Amino acid sequence: MKVFVVAGEASGDRLGADLMRGLRHLVSDVSFRGVAGPEMQSEGLDSLFDMSELSVMGLAEVLPKYFALKRRLHKTVAEVLAWKPDILITIDSPDFCLRVARAVRSADPRIRTCHYVAPSVWAWRAGRAKKMAGYIDHVLALLPFEPPYMEAEGMACDFVGHPIAAQSPITSKQIAQFQADFNLDPAWESLVILPGSRASEIKRLLPVFCEVLSQPCFGEFQLIFPTLPHLAPLLRAEIGGLPQEKRLITGSGHSAKAAAEERLVAYSAATAALAASGTVSLELAAAGTPMVIAYDMGLISRLVIGSMLNIDTVTLVNLVSETRAVPEFIGKNCTAERIAPALRHILTAPAAQQEAIEATMTRLGRGDPDLHYRAARAVLTGLARA
Repeated sequence: MKVFVVAGEASGDRLGADLMRGLRHLVSDVSFRGVAGPEMQSEGLDSLFDMSELSVMGLAEVLPKYFALKRRLHKTVAEVLAWKPDILITIDSPDFCLRVARAVRSADPRIRTCHYVAPSVWAWRAGRAKKMAGYIDHVLALLPFEPPYMEAEGMACDFVGHPIAAQSPITSKQIAQFQADFNLDPAWESLVILPGSRASEIKRLLPVFCEVLSQPCFGEFQLIFPTLPHLAPLLRAEIGGLPQEKRLITGSGHSAKAAAEERLVAYSAATAALAASGTVSLELAAAGTPMVIAYDMGLISRLVIGSMLNIDTVTLVNLVSETRAVPEFIGKNCTAERIAPALRHILTAPAAQQEAIEATMTRLGRGDPDLHYRAARAVLTGLARA
């Protein structure tokens, strides 16, 4: 069985690595090619090019890299058509991945296409599902309420749960070892700070986060900054002026799987988190860490996307739990003046989000012994139907 996988950012890389492990467990002879990050590469996939080249978000941010991205698109499509896989699986990053799938379908309709992570048509741009139906055969959904939106347009869609729900609970022994490894004082509380997994996000969000953390009320917290190795210099340059004890957690020297686990231990070691919007909110929920979410974009992106949103929250914990327990500050509300009081409140009442966090993890599949293999089984079932 030949599987071509394309991921464009860190969260997709993790999903891809889990999917590869599941397929390898269920299929005796499977080979992979594609575009991957360190976690998928650790599973044996040689990436066509560095996945970080695709980690660009926002209309204004994409424009300067348009021609470079277009060359990567053509290279990826050509490789798929030359290899003729049994299935092309694109993971999230719809601006790039869905263009790959559309071009492949146009050139060779015999190659089955599967997109992992349903686009947020329930949030904005509802017409995307109808367009996808012309070149995507099957969708793997991470959220339990998503399949009806895809099926309504004629695509097969399976809710496969979220791999983060399969994460084993972090133990006190792991936390103690983490604190010792990074010289963190267990007698002092810590905050975990997550300003994004893309350079463009960090450049926009980290100055705001630092302004929050500079306030005296946060002065006695130890600060933990989990990030990727190539982003560490960017963070280091920005956080140098903060007075607190600071630790950058990059996973350097670890396998991709060990680095991912180290991040979860870092989350568990913290009293609370200040984080960018995205999949990281689910990772924090898996660790049981209360959070404040903040996000901003360039002015053009903010105006365009803001005018198209049809939901009142973008935080996944809020959406899955059907609550508004997690405070979020998006767009023009992403200011230190608004964020700091919310973070102070979370620190005084860290248990306030616990019910929403537990509901989120249950609905995403925590406790299901087959969760590790749901996505892989769905892929194989889809191929069998085809």
